[in-house]
Amino acid sequence: MSASMPLPRWVDVILLPVLNVTLAFIIGGIVVLIVGENPIEAVRIMLYGAFGYGYGFGFTLYYTTNFIFAGLAVAVAFHGGLFNIGGEGQAYVGGLGAILVALAVGGLHWAFALPLIIVASALFAGAWAFIPGYLQAKRGSHVVITTIMMNFIATSMMSYIISRILKPENINSDESARIADVTRVPFLSEWIPLLRNTPVNISFILAVLALIGVYILIWHTKFGYALRTMGHNGTAARYAGMSNARLIMVTMAISGALVGMVAVNDTAGAHGRLILGYVAGTGFVGIAVAFMGKAHPIGVGLSALLFGVLYQGGQELAFTMPAITREMIVTIQALVILFTGAMSNMLRRPVEFVFLAARQKQEPDPVAQEKGA
Repeated sequence: MSASMPLPRWVDVILLPVLNVTLAFIIGGIVVLIVGENPIEAVRIMLYGAFGYGYGFGFTLYYTTNFIFAGLAVAVAFHGGLFNIGGEGQAYVGGLGAILVALAVGGLHWAFALPLIIVASALFAGAWAFIPGYLQAKRGSHVVITTIMMNFIATSMMSYIISRILKPENINSDESARIADVTRVPFLSEWIPLLRNTPVNISFILAVLALIGVYILIWHTKFGYALRTMGHNGTAARYAGMSNARLIMVTMAISGALVGMVAVNDTAGAHGRLILGYVAGTGFVGIAVAFMGKAHPIGVGLSALLFGVLYQGGQELAFTMPAITREMIVTIQALVILFTGAMSNMLRRPVEFVFLAARQKQEPDPVAQEKGA
């Protein structure tokens, strides 16, 4: 038997992630058993909390929206051989662009304000991501190191701006002024009563469009072809006449612009203002979402939904089963990240063995045919 064999694309994008998640939930179920609770009941509560009623489903979609944007940002960079782990800071800076424009056009109807907010969020976050892209392309600084450092810089910078510049005098908490109701990105509950009192808004539709747009960009454009070529072999891309430096800078800017859409969902939508630390780890979860989804938009969408279920269903579980603490919910989420990220290839060899055995069973044995002849 050969060491490895090519697997169908759907196995990489769907089957292996499902198997990895199942294994993570099995280990998580053992943890639930240790504390004396029923793991089957725990799963039922999580699913009910995520999909069973309108309020929970709305929050699931809200979390999913953020994770789609963050996952796509990592996925686009990954196709170019880049590892953008600065989504946390980029989304934070994107919030600055969103709130500045939203407050500046206060009173303008959201249908006209939304495109301006989207552009501002994308520009601010994309410019922040462009900096490490430029440093790698022109100065040889590794993008992993620079994006990590840029996260810390963004956190400090935004803390100062929010608490010292944007914070109104009559507000005690660290946050900006509120966006006018007519300008604020509308909630989906205005059209879907089932989702009332939930923060999911039009940004969810924007996230779905982003999934489609990224698919077209990566696999059906000249830029996408050049990007994937650089990701597979930078030397070959350079010999083919492609400018790796330009590709790196443009790719990082696009990656940052995508994660900047988190600001549209949160700052201009759910919160209606810029809040200190509003990103709350979304950029880091996006790394797990991208790797679990194999950097494919379909996989990213499904994995983002899974993490949305884990976040919302986990809150329901912690409320319903007091023995399962918030720390245990985080442990289960970490197990999913572990098995779908760092150990994502653990089940590949067994799956390859099954596919190879099935293929050999279907193909006729040439030795046996020769003897029969």
